[in-house]
Amino acid sequence: MATPTPVEVLTAVFQVREPTQGRPTLHVLLHRSSGEAPWSLPGGDVGSRETLAAAARRHLGGQCGLTRVAHLEQLSVFSDPDRIPQVRTIAATYLGLVPRDVPVEPAAVDTDAPGTARWIDVEELPDLAYDHARVVELARSRIAAKLSYTNLAFALAPGRFAMSELSEIYGAALGYHVDATNLLRVLSRRGVVIATGTVGRTGPSGGRPPALYSFADDSLVVTDEFATLRPPP
Repeated sequence: MATPTPVEVLTAVFQVREPTQGRPTLHVLLHRSSGEAPWSLPGGDVGSRETLAAAARRHLGGQCGLTRVAHLEQLSVFSDPDRIPQVRTIAATYLGLVPRDVPVEPAAVDTDAPGTARWIDVEELPDLAYDHARVVELARSRIAAKLSYTNLAFALAPGRFAMSELSEIYGAALGYHVDATNLLRVLSRRGVVIATGTVGRTGPSGGRPPALYSFADDSLVVTDEFATLRPPP
């Protein structure tokens, strides 16, 4: 009888965070078991009575101290026989998103596997273990695609936001500038965002307080299946 092929779960979790300088950028949560080990995506084994999603959440909590994600979806299956040199292992991968206003500072809480976890800018990734960089790139592509035709940004945005902040979030996820006025027009027409009737704080330069908006739904909804967001010319 053939030996069963091991299966692992890996999760690429993203959050738009403030860098030390400049505009907000998209960060991914990485983990390593020791100072000499390569950075990797959180993940590991799947229990005999555990779903893939449950295993993904367990490893996020155990390795990174992350217990809340606003959105979690299966990404793809990586089954190249040589993706891990030692023992053939199939990876079921997931995409996770954390809202910008959720303060998540990673902490290693699994005493059986001490290590560190860190949010790292996706444009400044270190060398990652095995094919984990491919998983990150696939997850980023999934985010960019779904921002076009769904309300996926609900999982990256705070509960209430000015359109200038939401445009920063879209820009960080897409990798190019997104005009706030155009974004409001598109999302309002699709019924994705609604005005809350409240205003936020004025910026450092003063001026009128910005109107605040919220997403109409707090779960994934297809809003325009044929839409495609494109970078400005």
